[in-house]
Amino acid sequence: MKFIETEEAPKAIGPYSQAIVANGFIYTSGQIALMPDGTMEMRGVEEQTHQVMKNLFYVLETGGAHFNDVIKTTVYLADMNDFEIVNKVYAHYFGTHKPARSTIAVKTLPKNALVEIECIALAGADYTF
Repeated sequence: MKFIETEEAPKAIGPYSQAIVANGFIYTSGQIALMPDGTMEMRGVEEQTHQVMKNLFYVLETGGAHFNDVIKTTVYLADMNDFEIVNKVYAHYFGTHKPARSTIAVKTLPKNALVEIECIALAGADYTF
């Protein structure tokens, strides 16, 4: 097991890792719209989703993966009415690659974030889908 840590994404705000590599997979912790310096992106859900995806990009990259290596994501939304906006930003980053996904509406997220996303990816894959 290998713990992933990068300065390009925000440090964990609790007793957990940004991601862990185990048995050929990267398991990311949920990312919210914190910037690497720890400040929160306070604009709307579109801007928050872009920041979340940037955080995931750098965490995955540190583990030797890319969005094309993601096999499953879980998206948590504070308001399901934001689904269409989040979907548009999410699709921008994944392009034609379409990992399995669950989207769940929750009452609140850490730091009152509007969106949180976690993923599972193949670690160090030397191919893309």
